[in-house]
Amino acid sequence: MTMTLASPVRIGKPAVAALGVLALATGALESVVTPTLPLLQRELDMSPAEGALLSIMLLITGALITPVAGKFGDRYGGKRVLIRLMAVVCVGGLVSSLAPNLPVLLLGQVLQGAMVGALPLSFILVRKLLPAGESKVAIGWVSGLFVGGGMAGTLSAGPVAEGLSRHWMFALPTFAVIVATVLVNRLMPADAPGRPDDAGVDWPGLALLSGTLITLMLGLALAPDLGSRPLVLVAVVVLLAAFGTGWVAVEHRAVSPMVDLRMLARPAMWKSCALTFVICVGTSVAVYLVPQLFAVSEDAYGFGASATETGFFLLPGALAASLAGPLSGIGARRFGSRSVVTAGIVMMAAALVALALVHTEIWHLVIGKMLIALANGLCVTAMVSSTATSVDQSDTGIATSLILVTRVIGYAVGVQVSGAILTAGTPAGSDVPAESSFAIGFVMAGVVTALSLPVVRTMSKGEKE
Repeated sequence: MTMTLASPVRIGKPAVAALGVLALATGALESVVTPTLPLLQRELDMSPAEGALLSIMLLITGALITPVAGKFGDRYGGKRVLIRLMAVVCVGGLVSSLAPNLPVLLLGQVLQGAMVGALPLSFILVRKLLPAGESKVAIGWVSGLFVGGGMAGTLSAGPVAEGLSRHWMFALPTFAVIVATVLVNRLMPADAPGRPDDAGVDWPGLALLSGTLITLMLGLALAPDLGSRPLVLVAVVVLLAAFGTGWVAVEHRAVSPMVDLRMLARPAMWKSCALTFVICVGTSVAVYLVPQLFAVSEDAYGFGASATETGFFLLPGALAASLAGPLSGIGARRFGSRSVVTAGIVMMAAALVALALVHTEIWHLVIGKMLIALANGLCVTAMVSSTATSVDQSDTGIATSLILVTRVIGYAVGVQVSGAILTAGTPAGSDVPAESSFAIGFVMAGVVTALSLPVVRTMSKGEKE
């Protein structure tokens, strides 16, 4: 019996707008912790290392969910998976908003991490339901609104937390996510599955990847104490090696792996992933350290900024990040993607080193954070867009998931290392880290970022128009 495929369904502007609203709302929910982290640390009596753990918990879940979401979206249809994923995010937002203590808040962040899988699913939908030229514009639109949502969350989280409570800063964007999810469900037509369901889910691969990431984060969180506890250090290294080796072996043998390492072996793919990792490590160091430096008391060497003031100081950086997407697209068309990535890396490395040397005035931190955010947006947008449009349509979710997984792992590693540096640099009996620990963090991030330039030189220049 011959099956006749139905003609593809096309979507209009209301459906794309609904995806944009969802990206805006999830971006706002994702960003509320960053400007209010010092406030949360005070209210929940957290150490710098625990604060770093809170800020990356969402990303750990995202790193696990993203390849699953992309794979399922390619296989079963982007809309079907997206709606279910956002239901989990809404539950996580409500849990975070009601959390009375750190463990419950961590649980809420774990559930909210499902939102990281929303971007590749949105890319799947627009690739399937829009002509090629329009899909590039839609990808840029959705990505830009996600960043814009982050800007809104950064600016509003502090006033909401101080004027109402920390509970409301999670509740308000969660309500927006619920409304946006309903809009997407009503306005977005269902897309056909991209491939037959002829293989099982790679649960062993997912379990081993989970173990690898959790062990890595645990090792980084314990880093300040591992020097005096050699047996714990050996145990962490052995466990990490076992999980990592087992995961690679399982993924190579799996019929339908969650993370297709064969695609990762392609030169263009692994170079994009390597660069994304390094760039996000550099970005995340600034994302974590700058708010902490704002919050340090004026009696020490900081500025004693409140959560509201911190959000205001971070606003130029969020604005720069929202403009980076369109600027990256224009730059890639005129000069090629390699030139855009090179400019971004040079800008980021210079800004990080400058922050290490000069951070005695608020405007030093504001300008430095703004340049780093702009550089990150230029680089990551260029690589995600080029990857999403350079692979076969059926592999869009897998390819972009690899980039996004690398992004969140890089971010998590950078934040956790920053937290470990501050913890190690805090004198006994004090809750204020030594000023030198901030400088060390900025310099290390700048050096690591600059070391990625040789990889950029081996990239193809990218298409110019």
